[in-house]
Amino acid sequence: MAWRSADPQHSPTPPDGLSVAVPKRGRGEDWAVDEWRASGAWGRLVRSAPFFVRAGPYDEGVSEIIELARRARVASYALAEASRATKDAALHAMAAALRANTDAIVAANAKDVAAARDAGTPESTVDRLALNPARVDGMAAGLEQLAGLTDPIGEVVRGYTLPNGLELRQVRVPFGVVGIIYEARPNVTADAAGICLKSGNAVLLRGSSSAAASNEAIIAVLRDAAESTGLPADVVQGVPTDRAAVKELMQARGLVDVLIPRGGAGLIQTVVSESSVPVIETGVGNCHVYIDAEADLDLGLEILLNSKTQRPSVCNAAESLLVHASVADEFLARALPALAQAGVTVHGDPKVVAASNNQPTVVEATEEDFGAEYNSLDLSAAVVDSLEDAVQHIRRYSSGHTDAIITRSQAAARRFTTAVDSAAVVVNASTRFTDGGEFGFGAEIGISTQKLHARGPMGLPEMTSTKYVVTGEGQIRT
Repeated sequence: MAWRSADPQHSPTPPDGLSVAVPKRGRGEDWAVDEWRASGAWGRLVRSAPFFVRAGPYDEGVSEIIELARRARVASYALAEASRATKDAALHAMAAALRANTDAIVAANAKDVAAARDAGTPESTVDRLALNPARVDGMAAGLEQLAGLTDPIGEVVRGYTLPNGLELRQVRVPFGVVGIIYEARPNVTADAAGICLKSGNAVLLRGSSSAAASNEAIIAVLRDAAESTGLPADVVQGVPTDRAAVKELMQARGLVDVLIPRGGAGLIQTVVSESSVPVIETGVGNCHVYIDAEADLDLGLEILLNSKTQRPSVCNAAESLLVHASVADEFLARALPALAQAGVTVHGDPKVVAASNNQPTVVEATEEDFGAEYNSLDLSAAVVDSLEDAVQHIRRYSSGHTDAIITRSQAAARRFTTAVDSAAVVVNASTRFTDGGEFGFGAEIGISTQKLHARGPMGLPEMTSTKYVVTGEGQIRT
């Protein structure tokens, strides 16, 4: 049978043949199934999730992904009406549950780590995958921090009284159901679940198959904790990691409101190109540092080293260096040895290679190098003849994430910040500051490099939409 609406406004009584299944413990077993006919009971039940609605006790024709999405949709209705106190209590319960179940989570993670090493996974990737008690505690602390942040739901973005007396308010509301597709790091599971819960969204989490055991353990803990505070367990659900399931998730338009991919360029482009669900594009960071003709070279070297080496595997690390020709000899004579000492391989244009005096850590760049997001101790570098040449280079190769200029010239800084069209444009500071926490947002789901809806670090307000509430006293349009 076809799916029927679980919205009491559109279905005040359950149609014939529609079963309401109430999970006793928020899991897939131990159902109490009954038929509901009275509109009052039906309406109360819809508003008191967790429950799942099927056309019949078992809808054999519905795939697992669609069933998960439907459950998330129903749970989202309850979460949208939850108070801040309820959501914050759930976040604290989740944090406590993570700490209480640390041993089980670390044990599950050990299976993923062992499988990764057996598969020959690079140790840098294994390190991002690995959990220990300190990292689990960090996940819990992140949820507690979220509980202390302002709830964006219900915030009045703008409001005024129209000439006809109508009171108009634009208020923040949840998206509803958010799907997050991400790679490698299992700490993202708790972070994403917490951010979605705080912003009133049910979440479908599809992590990497390499972290399957870790994610399953974490999600089970989070679901039980949410349910213990009166929220539906299905505000947090995991999605199977096989490719067919992911493709179906990307086509679940109408059940899933938005998808957010977090990972490498290949993952993000696949989701953007193949999804019928709206997508917020995040993360790929070919970030530039431009040393201007009027730069403080000491400051420039310090910023370059921090941007590149402080944490090279993240999206806000610098991947490209541009140096104005008038200061290139002096700056490169200092920067290239310093980068070599930090373990950085420089992929340089002919002028950079010539300035290296056959330094073994400087190699000739290819065209692909200038567009690369290395996520490693590699850096492309080029000498440019002018600020305009730097702007043109960035326009050609930048991913639109973060680009920085080092200069003492206010005119050059103004020109750069006007001409460079990236989510963050930085003057005399490290690219590493493009981060929700560093920006004072308290948390972020990712860094958007697109222009629609959200751009830059996505904090709690960016995880919402808005609606208009119009209050009148009998006005009619003439």
